[in-house]
Amino acid sequence: MTGGAPHPQALRDGAFTRAWARVGDALAAVSTLLIAVLMAIICADAFARNVLGGSLPLVSELGAALLVVIVYLALATTIRANRLARTDMVLGWLAARRPRAAALLGTVYDLVGAGMLAMIGWAGFLTLQRDLAGAKYIGIQGVLTFPVWPFGLAFVLGLAVAAVQFLIQVVAALRGAPPPLGGGLE
Repeated sequence: MTGGAPHPQALRDGAFTRAWARVGDALAAVSTLLIAVLMAIICADAFARNVLGGSLPLVSELGAALLVVIVYLALATTIRANRLARTDMVLGWLAARRPRAAALLGTVYDLVGAGMLAMIGWAGFLTLQRDLAGAKYIGIQGVLTFPVWPFGLAFVLGLAVAAVQFLIQVVAALRGAPPPLGGGLE
């Protein structure tokens, strides 16, 4: 390899970036499996209500906790795929007329995203510590309970991986990679 800057595709496809993409995709796969688990829980509850005449315990609590986990485990892949809600119409227009301004705006967006996710993740980590120390559970004691910490751990893990994904995009942009536009896994 000769001296000089590597091709932007090589920056996006570095060993660390590829490995990190696999981590994010693995979390997204777990998120997808949890969607199936949530659907099974809801269907079982509907069956119990209509056929057995009673509701299953913890359906609403587990549903709420699983929904948060599902969203945050898939967040890094959503960021990498450029599927977060943002003004792509403005970025696309700006990229066509002022590519450097669009790249700068995308980099600022990624930096702010990393910072926000890091702050939320830190708050989640502190909550996770309290949940572990206090042995916090959800449910009805004597009927069915679950510890809260696995849900908190998945939340913090999803946020951490997503924050690093934002930082990977910042580094790629600073090295000259074009900003992701169009919302695909190009």
